Amino acid sequence: MAKEKIYGKTLSELAEVTAAASLPPYTAKQIAGWLYKRGAPEISGMTDLSLKARILLEEHYETGLTPPSSEIASADGTKKYLFRIDDGRFVETAYIPDRDRATVCLSVQLGCRMGCRFCMTGRQGFQGNLTSGDILNQFRSLPEHPSLTNIVYMGMGEPLDNLAEVLRSLEILTSEWGYGWSPTRITVSTIGITNRIREFLEGTKCHLAVSLHSPFDEERQTLMPVQKAHPVREVLDIIKAFDFGRQRRVSFEYIVFKGLNDTPAHVRELARILNGIRCRINLIRFHSIPGSEYSSPGLKEMEAFRDSLSNKGITTTIRASRGEDISAACGLLSTLELNKNK
Repeated sequence: MAKEKIYGKTLSELAEVTAAASLPPYTAKQIAGWLYKRGAPEISGMTDLSLKARILLEEHYETGLTPPSSEIASADGTKKYLFRIDDGRFVETAYIPDRDRATVCLSVQLGCRMGCRFCMTGRQGFQGNLTSGDILNQFRSLPEHPSLTNIVYMGMGEPLDNLAEVLRSLEILTSEWGYGWSPTRITVSTIGITNRIREFLEGTKCHLAVSLHSPFDEERQTLMPVQKAHPVREVLDIIKAFDFGRQRRVSFEYIVFKGLNDTPAHVRELARILNGIRCRINLIRFHSIPGSEYSSPGLKEMEAFRDSLSNKGITTTIRASRGEDISAACGLLSTLELNKNK
């Protein structure tokens, strides 16, 4: 029989494991320390557990850490890693170095069910959720893991569509018994699932990034079919009613499509709907995908759009495109060809 993985379990879940094995209650925290602080690759390496406890645990459990299957490096230093999931499918993870920052972009699903028209992951369709262990393995098993300064949940999949596992992974990342990361170093991106966004906001102190892309309902629905079920107006109402405090940040991701969503009318409407929200807009150049009807504006047009929004009092930045030559940039991650025969 396949052994159950303990990497990715919270402290309370590890307590259930140790209780079922009739081990002392403090054993759960010892295991958590080995998994998330000392990085033991195997249960046999958890040397402050008794030999009896290690043998007992190894009968039914394994850590479950797995290295990446492959790596591709971009000319700009970005790297894309491929991780194999238990059923033989794959997910992609991006590592993005930038001067004194080193960011890992985590995937949360095999594909995505949101169907955004500008996204390669969306074209892949939905093939399953990742577990907390699968999500965190992309972080822990990254060769650059010791140098990481930031984590973004912006890879394959919609985090709020896999909220239970995402919250479990965030608990492990930010808890004292886990990795002990500050929530201010972690950003979770979402298209805005209205019946789950409040649960995310209340369940963690990590930064929130909302994929907006248009302030107009019909236009956004054309780009993002999810708009019909989860109107952005409802998402904004929830955000306006929530107390983010001084440390927590909300931002809006805005992919710019030439001649479509970068007009003066868009500037005025963005200023109107975001009024009262302390936020920033991150402008992202559209990265072309096969068969797409959309195109990207030039740098001058991007800068003009940024300046127009800034003049309305909205802090606006242009995100540098990274890893486009290895299909690691925003909207390009996909393992469709690898997974289609599984």
